[in-house]
Amino acid sequence: MTVNTHDHTALPKGRDIPFLLAGILGIGSSGPLIAKSSMPIPTLIFWRNLGGALIMAPFAIKSGEMFERKNRRLIAISALAGIFLAAHFLAFFAAMRFTSVAAGTALAALQPIFAALYMKIRGARISSQSLGGMFLAFASLLLITGVDFSLSTRAFEGDLFGILCSALAAAYMIIGSGVQKSLATSTYTTVCFSSCAVTTLFVSLSTGSKLVHFPALQWIYLAGLIIGAQFFGHTLFNMSLKRVSPVVVSLVVFFEVPVAAIIAWFWLHQRPSAGTIPGIFGLLIGCAIFVLRNKSDND
Repeated sequence: MTVNTHDHTALPKGRDIPFLLAGILGIGSSGPLIAKSSMPIPTLIFWRNLGGALIMAPFAIKSGEMFERKNRRLIAISALAGIFLAAHFLAFFAAMRFTSVAAGTALAALQPIFAALYMKIRGARISSQSLGGMFLAFASLLLITGVDFSLSTRAFEGDLFGILCSALAAAYMIIGSGVQKSLATSTYTTVCFSSCAVTTLFVSLSTGSKLVHFPALQWIYLAGLIIGAQFFGHTLFNMSLKRVSPVVVSLVVFFEVPVAAIIAWFWLHQRPSAGTIPGIFGLLIGCAIFVLRNKSDND
Protein backbone atom coordinates (compact mmCIF):
# COMPACT_ATOMS: atom_id res chain seq x y z
CA MET A 1 0.00 0.00 0.00
CA THR A 2 1.34 3.41 -0.91
CA VAL A 3 1.85 5.81 1.97
CA ASN A 4 1.40 9.45 1.08
CA THR A 5 3.00 10.95 4.15
CA HIS A 6 6.70 11.14 4.98
CA ASP A 7 6.37 12.85 8.39
CA HIS A 8 6.64 9.96 10.81
CA THR A 9 5.91 12.22 13.81
CA ALA A 10 2.68 13.78 12.48
CA LEU A 11 -0.35 12.94 14.58
CA PRO A 12 -3.54 11.69 12.90
CA LYS A 13 -6.23 14.27 12.32
CA GLY A 14 -9.73 14.56 10.92
CA ARG A 15 -11.58 11.32 10.30
CA ASP A 16 -8.46 9.24 10.96
CA ILE A 17 -8.80 9.90 14.70
CA PRO A 18 -12.17 8.10 15.06
CA PHE A 19 -10.98 5.47 12.56
CA LEU A 20 -7.95 4.62 14.70
CA LEU A 21 -9.90 4.75 17.97
CA ALA A 22 -12.49 2.36 16.55
CA GLY A 23 -9.68 0.17 15.22
CA ILE A 24 -8.09 -0.08 18.67
CA LEU A 25 -11.39 -1.18 20.21
CA GLY A 26 -11.92 -3.62 17.34
CA ILE A 27 -8.62 -5.47 17.62
CA GLY A 28 -8.62 -5.13 21.40
CA SER A 29 -11.84 -7.14 21.56
CA SER A 30 -10.42 -10.07 19.58
CA GLY A 31 -8.40 -11.68 22.39
CA PRO A 32 -11.26 -11.80 24.92
CA LEU A 33 -13.70 -13.06 22.27
CA ILE A 34 -11.30 -15.85 21.29
CA ALA A 35 -10.77 -16.78 24.93
CA LYS A 36 -14.53 -16.78 25.56
CA SER A 37 -15.41 -18.85 22.49
CA SER A 38 -15.51 -22.62 22.78
CA MET A 39 -15.37 -23.33 19.03
CA PRO A 40 -12.34 -25.39 17.99
CA ILE A 41 -9.49 -23.04 17.09
CA PRO A 42 -9.19 -23.97 13.37
CA THR A 43 -12.99 -23.81 12.98
CA LEU A 44 -13.13 -20.31 14.50
CA ILE A 45 -10.36 -19.14 12.18
CA PHE A 46 -12.02 -20.75 9.15
CA TRP A 47 -15.37 -19.01 9.65
CA ARG A 48 -13.74 -15.68 10.49
CA ASN A 49 -11.69 -15.59 7.32
CA LEU A 50 -14.41 -17.05 5.12
CA GLY A 51 -16.70 -14.28 6.30
CA GLY A 52 -14.03 -11.68 5.59
CA ALA A 53 -13.36 -13.07 2.12
CA LEU A 54 -17.05 -13.17 1.18
CA ILE A 55 -17.58 -9.57 2.22
CA MET A 56 -14.55 -8.30 0.28
CA ALA A 57 -15.12 -10.54 -2.78
CA PRO A 58 -17.70 -8.31 -4.56
CA PHE A 59 -15.25 -5.39 -4.53
CA ALA A 60 -12.43 -7.62 -5.80
CA ILE A 61 -14.58 -9.08 -8.57
CA LYS A 62 -15.63 -5.59 -9.64
CA SER A 63 -11.99 -4.51 -10.02
CA GLY A 64 -11.25 -7.60 -12.16
CA GLU A 65 -7.62 -7.80 -11.04
CA MET A 66 -7.93 -11.46 -10.04
CA PHE A 67 -8.68 -12.45 -13.63
CA GLU A 68 -5.80 -10.65 -15.36
CA ARG A 69 -2.96 -12.87 -16.53
CA LYS A 70 -0.33 -10.30 -15.55
CA ASN A 71 -1.39 -10.59 -11.91
CA ARG A 72 -1.05 -14.38 -11.61
CA ARG A 73 2.22 -14.16 -9.69
CA LEU A 74 0.82 -11.50 -7.35
CA ILE A 75 -2.28 -13.63 -6.73
CA ALA A 76 -0.07 -16.62 -5.91
CA ILE A 77 1.96 -14.55 -3.43
CA SER A 78 -1.29 -13.30 -1.87
CA ALA A 79 -2.36 -16.91 -1.41
CA LEU A 80 1.00 -17.71 0.19
CA ALA A 81 0.49 -14.79 2.58
CA GLY A 82 -2.85 -16.37 3.51
CA ILE A 83 -1.12 -19.60 4.50
CA PHE A 84 1.20 -17.67 6.82
CA LEU A 85 -1.80 -15.74 8.13
CA ALA A 86 -3.48 -19.06 8.96
CA ALA A 87 -0.39 -20.20 10.86
CA HIS A 88 -0.29 -16.87 12.70
CA PHE A 89 -3.95 -17.16 13.68
CA LEU A 90 -3.53 -20.75 14.85
CA ALA A 91 -0.71 -19.67 17.17
CA PHE A 92 -2.48 -16.49 18.35
CA PHE A 93 -5.77 -18.22 19.04
CA ALA A 94 -3.92 -20.95 20.95
CA ALA A 95 -2.17 -18.28 23.03
CA MET A 96 -5.55 -16.76 23.95
CA ARG A 97 -6.75 -20.16 25.15
CA PHE A 98 -3.56 -21.20 27.00
CA THR A 99 -2.34 -18.05 28.73
CA SER A 100 -3.90 -14.79 29.84
CA VAL A 101 -5.24 -12.39 27.22
CA ALA A 102 -2.94 -9.64 28.52
CA ALA A 103 0.26 -11.70 28.28
CA GLY A 104 -0.60 -13.32 24.94
CA THR A 105 -1.56 -10.04 23.29
CA ALA A 106 1.56 -8.32 24.61
CA LEU A 107 3.84 -11.03 23.22
CA ALA A 108 2.08 -10.77 19.85
CA ALA A 109 3.16 -7.12 19.79
CA LEU A 110 6.73 -8.29 19.10
CA GLN A 111 5.81 -8.47 15.41
CA PRO A 112 7.77 -5.35 14.25
CA ILE A 113 10.93 -6.60 15.93
CA PHE A 114 10.78 -9.98 14.21
CA ALA A 115 10.19 -8.16 10.91
CA ALA A 116 13.24 -6.02 11.55
CA LEU A 117 15.40 -9.03 12.36
CA TYR A 118 14.43 -10.50 9.00
CA MET A 119 15.27 -7.23 7.26
CA LYS A 120 18.58 -7.10 9.15
CA ILE A 121 19.45 -10.51 7.72
CA ARG A 122 18.65 -9.05 4.29
CA GLY A 123 21.15 -6.22 4.91
CA ALA A 124 18.97 -3.47 6.40
CA ARG A 125 20.52 -1.09 8.94
CA ILE A 126 19.23 -0.98 12.52
CA SER A 127 20.25 1.98 14.70
CA SER A 128 21.83 1.57 18.13
CA GLN A 129 18.78 3.21 19.75
CA SER A 130 16.53 0.66 18.08
CA LEU A 131 18.76 -2.15 19.29
CA GLY A 132 18.33 -0.77 22.80
CA GLY A 133 14.56 -0.86 22.39
CA MET A 134 14.83 -4.40 21.08
CA PHE A 135 16.90 -5.44 24.10
CA LEU A 136 14.31 -3.93 26.47
CA ALA A 137 11.49 -5.71 24.65
CA PHE A 138 13.22 -9.10 24.82
CA ALA A 139 14.15 -8.59 28.49
CA SER A 140 10.50 -7.83 29.20
CA LEU A 141 9.54 -10.93 27.22
CA LEU A 142 11.70 -13.04 29.54
CA LEU A 143 10.03 -11.41 32.53
CA ILE A 144 6.53 -12.21 31.27
CA THR A 145 7.34 -15.80 30.30
CA GLY A 146 9.27 -16.34 33.54
CA VAL A 147 6.30 -15.24 35.63
CA ASP A 148 3.90 -17.42 33.64
CA PHE A 149 6.23 -20.43 33.87
CA SER A 150 6.24 -20.08 37.64
CA LEU A 151 2.42 -20.03 37.59
CA SER A 152 1.80 -23.01 35.27
CA THR A 153 3.36 -24.82 32.34
CA ARG A 154 0.11 -24.27 30.40
CA ALA A 155 0.49 -20.48 30.69
CA PHE A 156 4.13 -20.78 29.63
CA GLU A 157 3.07 -22.80 26.57
CA GLY A 158 0.59 -20.03 25.79
CA ASP A 159 3.44 -17.50 25.96
CA LEU A 160 5.42 -19.56 23.45
CA PHE A 161 2.42 -19.54 21.12
CA GLY A 162 2.26 -15.75 21.54
CA ILE A 163 5.91 -15.38 20.53
CA LEU A 164 5.45 -17.74 17.59
CA CYS A 165 2.37 -15.85 16.38
CA SER A 166 4.29 -12.56 16.34
CA ALA A 167 7.05 -14.10 14.21
CA LEU A 168 4.47 -15.56 11.80
CA ALA A 169 2.64 -12.23 11.64
CA ALA A 170 5.91 -10.55 10.62
CA ALA A 171 6.39 -13.11 7.85
CA TYR A 172 2.79 -12.59 6.70
CA MET A 173 3.23 -8.80 6.59
CA ILE A 174 6.54 -8.99 4.75
CA ILE A 175 5.13 -11.35 2.11
CA GLY A 176 2.02 -9.26 1.59
CA SER A 177 3.55 -5.77 1.76
CA GLY A 178 5.03 -5.88 -1.74
CA VAL A 179 1.84 -7.30 -3.27
CA GLN A 180 -0.33 -4.51 -1.90
CA LYS A 181 1.69 -1.94 -3.82
CA SER A 182 0.35 -3.43 -7.06
CA LEU A 183 -3.01 -4.95 -6.11
CA ALA A 184 -6.08 -3.27 -4.66
CA THR A 185 -6.69 -3.97 -0.98
CA SER A 186 -9.96 -5.73 -1.84
CA THR A 187 -8.20 -8.11 -4.24
CA TYR A 188 -5.37 -8.89 -1.86
CA THR A 189 -7.60 -9.46 1.17
CA THR A 190 -10.06 -11.61 -0.78
CA VAL A 191 -7.31 -13.94 -1.98
CA CYS A 192 -5.42 -13.87 1.32
CA PHE A 193 -8.48 -14.49 3.50
CA SER A 194 -9.70 -17.22 1.14
CA SER A 195 -6.33 -18.97 1.26
CA CYS A 196 -6.33 -18.69 5.05
CA ALA A 197 -9.85 -20.14 5.21
CA VAL A 198 -8.96 -23.08 2.95
CA THR A 199 -5.82 -23.79 4.98
CA THR A 200 -7.68 -23.84 8.29
CA LEU A 201 -10.53 -25.85 6.77
CA PHE A 202 -7.97 -28.53 5.93
CA VAL A 203 -6.66 -28.35 9.51
CA SER A 204 -10.22 -28.63 10.84
CA LEU A 205 -11.00 -31.68 8.72
CA SER A 206 -7.67 -33.38 9.44
CA THR A 207 -8.08 -32.93 13.20
CA GLY A 208 -11.75 -33.91 13.24
CA SER A 209 -12.85 -30.49 14.51
CA LYS A 210 -16.57 -29.78 14.38
CA LEU A 211 -17.55 -27.12 11.81
CA VAL A 212 -21.24 -26.54 12.56
CA HIS A 213 -23.96 -27.18 15.15
CA PHE A 214 -22.76 -24.75 17.81
CA PRO A 215 -24.98 -22.88 20.28
CA ALA A 216 -26.26 -19.49 19.09
CA LEU A 217 -24.00 -17.67 21.55
CA GLN A 218 -20.89 -19.10 19.86
CA TRP A 219 -22.01 -17.67 16.50
CA ILE A 220 -22.53 -14.31 18.19
CA TYR A 221 -18.94 -14.42 19.44
CA LEU A 222 -17.81 -15.26 15.90
CA ALA A 223 -19.82 -12.36 14.45
CA GLY A 224 -18.23 -10.04 17.01
CA LEU A 225 -14.79 -11.27 15.98
CA ILE A 226 -15.47 -10.65 12.28
CA ILE A 227 -17.04 -7.23 12.79
CA GLY A 228 -14.65 -6.05 15.49
CA ALA A 229 -11.19 -7.38 14.67
CA GLN A 230 -11.52 -8.07 10.96
CA PHE A 231 -13.24 -4.86 9.83
CA PHE A 232 -13.32 -2.20 12.54
CA GLY A 233 -9.73 -3.23 13.29
CA HIS A 234 -7.73 -4.15 10.23
CA THR A 235 -9.88 -2.42 7.60
CA LEU A 236 -9.93 0.97 9.34
CA PHE A 237 -6.18 0.76 10.01
CA ASN A 238 -5.55 0.09 6.32
CA MET A 239 -7.75 3.05 5.36
CA SER A 240 -5.82 5.34 7.71
CA LEU A 241 -2.48 4.22 6.26
CA LYS A 242 -3.28 6.26 3.14
CA ARG A 243 -2.79 9.44 5.18
CA VAL A 244 -1.11 8.45 8.45
CA SER A 245 2.47 7.25 8.79
CA PRO A 246 2.84 3.49 9.35
CA VAL A 247 5.05 4.39 12.32
CA VAL A 248 2.11 6.12 14.03
CA VAL A 249 -0.27 3.31 13.11
CA SER A 250 2.20 0.73 14.49
CA LEU A 251 2.34 2.61 17.78
CA VAL A 252 -1.46 2.91 17.88
CA VAL A 253 -1.76 -0.88 17.46
CA PHE A 254 0.21 -1.32 20.68
CA PHE A 255 -2.81 0.08 22.55
CA GLU A 256 -4.52 -3.21 21.71
CA VAL A 257 -2.69 -4.68 24.69
CA PRO A 258 -4.21 -2.55 27.49
CA VAL A 259 -7.62 -2.55 25.79
CA ALA A 260 -7.62 -6.36 25.59
CA ALA A 261 -6.34 -6.61 29.17
CA ILE A 262 -9.09 -4.31 30.50
CA ILE A 263 -11.83 -6.19 28.62
CA ALA A 264 -10.44 -9.53 29.85
CA TRP A 265 -10.24 -8.21 33.42
CA PHE A 266 -13.89 -7.14 33.59
CA TRP A 267 -15.44 -9.75 31.28
CA LEU A 268 -13.28 -12.83 31.86
CA HIS A 269 -12.02 -11.90 35.36
CA GLN A 270 -8.42 -12.33 34.18
CA ARG A 271 -6.50 -9.98 36.45
CA PRO A 272 -2.83 -9.78 35.35
CA SER A 273 -0.34 -10.90 38.00
CA ALA A 274 1.93 -8.28 39.53
CA GLY A 275 4.98 -9.56 37.68
CA THR A 276 3.25 -9.56 34.30
CA ILE A 277 2.27 -5.88 34.41
CA PRO A 278 5.82 -4.40 34.41
CA GLY A 279 6.77 -6.91 31.72
CA ILE A 280 3.94 -5.70 29.49
CA PHE A 281 4.87 -2.05 30.01
CA GLY A 282 8.53 -2.79 29.28
CA LEU A 283 7.60 -4.73 26.15
CA LEU A 284 5.45 -1.90 24.78
CA ILE A 285 8.05 0.77 25.60
CA GLY A 286 10.81 -1.30 23.99
CA CYS A 287 8.78 -1.86 20.82
CA ALA A 288 7.86 1.85 20.67
CA ILE A 289 11.51 2.89 20.97
CA PHE A 290 12.49 0.39 18.33
CA VAL A 291 9.84 1.50 15.82
CA LEU A 292 10.38 5.25 16.32
CA ARG A 293 14.18 5.23 16.25
CA ASN A 294 14.51 2.73 13.41
CA LYS A 295 12.08 4.63 11.19
CA SER A 296 13.49 8.08 11.96
CA ASP A 297 17.01 6.94 11.12
CA ASN A 298 16.08 5.16 7.90
CA ASP A 299 13.76 7.82 6.40
